Amino acid sequence: MSKKTNRLEDFREKRSEMNDKIMDLDHLGVKRFFNLDSNTYRDGALTGETKELLGLVASAVLRCNDCIDYHLEQCAKAGFTKDELVDAMNVAMIVGGSIVIPHMRHAVETMEFLEVEGLLTVEKE
Repeated sequence: MSKKTNRLEDFREKRSEMNDKIMDLDHLGVKRFFNLDSNTYRDGALTGETKELLGLVASAVLRCNDCIDYHLEQCAKAGFTKDELVDAMNVAMIVGGSIVIPHMRHAVETMEFLEVEGLLTVEKE
């Protein structure tokens, strides 16, 4: 990790680069899946914000750090506070068990990056 970037910035860059490469494969099934994924997080019976929080918990239970990073950022942009995200991660640990603890560590570091960037606050203003 260089002084100019952190793990979260590296993740964002790599995710964007690889998503572009995946789309360049021009496979209909892959494009449909990506479209389905994007549409899932739009407002419906549940708000898109609530769905992002659900995505965060599911990602932690499934132990996907890339997904945790993505959903933490989306949740921060949606206005969730650090306290709310920590509470959601607690649900993930209860559901997923102690194997989720390393992913909680990862999430805490990501939240620190989001705080430094000004995207995440500790509590509602």
